[in-house]
Amino acid sequence: MNFWETITGSDLTRRWKEFEARAAALPEDHRAAWDQIAAHLVPHGDFTGRNLMPILDGALGLLEETAAEGQSARAVLGDDIPGFCTALVGGEGARTYRDRRRAQLNRNVARRLSRLGG
Repeated sequence: MNFWETITGSDLTRRWKEFEARAAALPEDHRAAWDQIAAHLVPHGDFTGRNLMPILDGALGLLEETAAEGQSARAVLGDDIPGFCTALVGGEGARTYRDRRRAQLNRNVARRLSRLGG
């Protein structure tokens, strides 16, 4: 990955297209599970989403392996895909992008207010 790809995010676009191509080859139930997994993981990404790429790659690899073995997505993931995604990102209470930005904003406002009052 070169500097230009990092700045523009073209490497992420390319990887996402690779994920989508891999997912398109999956059976329908695995494809539906992939769509749900991707939708539930995106809020836990950082500004670029770069931190999610290994997690998404692992989840898609799991779906590919189970499809090759003939197992259904439900047998592997269960009925609680949001719970599965929560476990992938660090458990219950894992901070989302919005949580991190809110905390940063609160720290900045508190620091500025303390300068005004003191």
